[in-house]
Amino acid sequence: MVFAADPYVAPPALRNGHRMTLYAWARRRRFPRLPEPEARLFDVAPQTRVLAKCHWQDRRAEHPTFLLLHGLEGSADAHYMRGLADKGWAAGFNVVRLNQRNCGGTDHLAEGVYHSGLTADPMAVIRELIDHDRLRSIVVAGYSLGGNLSVRMAGEYGDAVPPEVKGFAAVSPTIDLMSCIEALERRSNWIYQWNFMRDLKGRIRRKVRLYPESYSVAGLRRLRTVRQFDDAYTAPMSGYRDAADYYHRASALRVIANARVPTLILSAEDDPFVPAEQFRHPDVAGNPHVKVVLTRHGGHCGFIEASRDGYDGYWAERTVVKWGQQADKTRGGGS
Repeated sequence: MVFAADPYVAPPALRNGHRMTLYAWARRRRFPRLPEPEARLFDVAPQTRVLAKCHWQDRRAEHPTFLLLHGLEGSADAHYMRGLADKGWAAGFNVVRLNQRNCGGTDHLAEGVYHSGLTADPMAVIRELIDHDRLRSIVVAGYSLGGNLSVRMAGEYGDAVPPEVKGFAAVSPTIDLMSCIEALERRSNWIYQWNFMRDLKGRIRRKVRLYPESYSVAGLRRLRTVRQFDDAYTAPMSGYRDAADYYHRASALRVIANARVPTLILSAEDDPFVPAEQFRHPDVAGNPHVKVVLTRHGGHCGFIEASRDGYDGYWAERTVVKWGQQADKTRGGGS
């Protein structure tokens, strides 16, 4: 599938990765044209459910569908999830905004925790959307950790991708988890590390109240980094030996060479903790089904440009919708 993204031009005041990232995170947004969602629970594993917020077009089976995946400690209500839903809905898509396990106030729906390699959950959702809802055109789009999941699904499906799945897209994806963790640990990125850890610790405290036999807060206060948290909680609870084993095995970079449907990656050279070098890896650059768009500016999940003529300036959201429209019409094929 041949695809040309519109050029991205960051405003002069936001041509700094940290400034763009923090501005995009803090900026308030409203979506008056996006209808109220329908809440839906999906059974993805024994005694495990995930909650999605769904926006259905009339006669949903006749429309393409976006399945959206959020980032670390995000939720279906993250601004980029609602922003992409707003643009996708206006373009005629159904939109399914998926909360990952425990996210969006759903700690009580699953004893286990989500992680960067847990593709089985969105794959189960895709299967239900195909079998139960009879949807015939699905495009998956993820941000950050959700972007790793999206790209990883493309690789895991390989030649066996369901014909109803037309493409995958990822914005600022953490496809090489170790390089991203190492970048996150730079002194200049302390604010992101602190924010992630605050939320991750809060999650464990909630899980202890719900599942005291499976969780403990012993040593939680001493943890200062995401790597330490993954060593103590994410890895052992998810079947990995330790954080290093988790980062290696869960990274989409390990399987991206197997992707066989159109896969879009959008990222910025000035992203504070997603190094651009991972997108130049031979397994990425050498796969004709993968389209990488690296911009000079954009930060992490930012990509805000000047607004005009009713367009709000969120370039990545508009680009993903354009990609989804083309993937839906192409119905598979090479990049």
